[in-house]
Amino acid sequence: MPNTKRSLLIVEDDRAIRTSLSCVLEEIGYRVRTAEEGFAALVEIRSEVPEILISDLNMPGMSGFELLSVVRRNFPNVRTIAMSGAFGGDEVPSGVAADAFYQKGSSVGCLLRIMESLPLHERKREGKWRERSSGWIVSDGRAATGEMRITVSCPECLRTFSHALNQSVSDAWEGVCTHCQSMIHLGKIPSSEPGFEALSRSRNASESPKSQSLQAMDCQ
Repeated sequence: MPNTKRSLLIVEDDRAIRTSLSCVLEEIGYRVRTAEEGFAALVEIRSEVPEILISDLNMPGMSGFELLSVVRRNFPNVRTIAMSGAFGGDEVPSGVAADAFYQKGSSVGCLLRIMESLPLHERKREGKWRERSSGWIVSDGRAATGEMRITVSCPECLRTFSHALNQSVSDAWEGVCTHCQSMIHLGKIPSSEPGFEALSRSRNASESPKSQSLQAMDCQ
């Protein structure tokens, strides 16, 4: 029987499956939380990082494919299980960033064996939650109202979104990701910073010469 303090997050858009798995695993001692899709799962993870994540692959919003990649990048030591009825066998489907695979329709006993055999990780962290992380936003021209538009790349969920500014960007910008609701703090990169010219040259030639680049300084 698992330690009662072992935390588990189940991400599944089917309410019946989500509820049944949660009830069974709670009965045998796991501390279970649930989310109905990837963005909701990221909110749960910001509250508390689970020891084990079980995620369906095909979900609306943020799919399990995306969620598992984000978790692998930001929380490499979280043990992950991909779950789907679209794939068969015991092998993790190609391109899925998970430690194990559970085929929907298999017994709960099978899932428990998979969970008990999950390896402990000491993978190097690529990014840090709530700490400094790089990401770029660039000018997107101006809206019909005259507002300057920027495209923001969220360093947490890796999605981009457009945002209108009612005035020129100064030294800093703060906003909320429209996808995962995380706070993003951006600081302006002076054109004198090393590498700025090389970055500018790498931009698409169709971009406006007035485009401004900023770097994500903190995400919380």
